[in-house]
Amino acid sequence: MVSTKGRYALKVMMDLAEHADEGRVALKDVALRQDISKKYLESIVSLLVKGKLVKGYSGKGGGYTLSRAPAAYTVGEILELTEGSLAAVSCLDKDSDVCPCAPGCKALAFWNEYNKIVNDFLFSKRLIDLI
Repeated sequence: MVSTKGRYALKVMMDLAEHADEGRVALKDVALRQDISKKYLESIVSLLVKGKLVKGYSGKGGGYTLSRAPAAYTVGEILELTEGSLAAVSCLDKDSDVCPCAPGCKALAFWNEYNKIVNDFLFSKRLIDLI
């Protein structure tokens, strides 16, 4: 399940894309338009800046912009940055150890196929598709 953090990260990214022609976008404006707490958005935008998906500018005239064109972002990369692993089960997480049950696991093929379908879908959708 995608958490609130992941859903709001997509909303922020879509808002920045929709208002890109305005230059740097103030977080307070995003918060008002999206009806999300500015304080909560600060933590999400911090992740997006750290992940180099968004550029932040401080001081007078500061705000946020996308680092790339909306067509250059996949939904999968945004969710993966904010959610962490998108693996359906922990044994398929790329950072986990090999599951000792894997050799005899009768459900492993099912979970691999499920993961492939979800990842193919999320990484085929671009930010531009959402706006």
